[in-house]
Amino acid sequence: MSLLSAKQEDDVMAEINITPFTDVLLVLLIIFMILAALVTPPGFQKELPNHNDSPSTAQSDPKKEIDVEVNDKGAIFVDSKKIDVAAIYYTLADTARRRGKLHVSITADAKAPYGVIIRILDAAKLADLTDVGFVTS
Repeated sequence: MSLLSAKQEDDVMAEINITPFTDVLLVLLIIFMILAALVTPPGFQKELPNHNDSPSTAQSDPKKEIDVEVNDKGAIFVDSKKIDVAAIYYTLADTARRRGKLHVSITADAKAPYGVIIRILDAAKLADLTDVGFVTS
């Protein structure tokens, strides 16, 4: 029996023990999670402009923006003129051509159909109007 145990001691161990490696990785993971929580700034609160609070700035120079409004039924008003969904592409392109690349402010009802809003954004993109914003109340 002593011959058998002596032979086993001389053999090279072919298995790798990954337990210490796993322990080190888990400790590093915990350290990075703690550091990421400490380094990352807390979420910032962005205050959106209120359309009703500053009517004097919006009314003072109406040529600086294209005002698009959508009601709960999906009706679209561009600068207080009612248009249909198919005409939004032509209207925004024509307005951009006449008045230049302006800011597009979209005021939509909470119950407005999403598809209409997406079409307005698509029409603004096709008219090369990249400065688009949503107005909240």
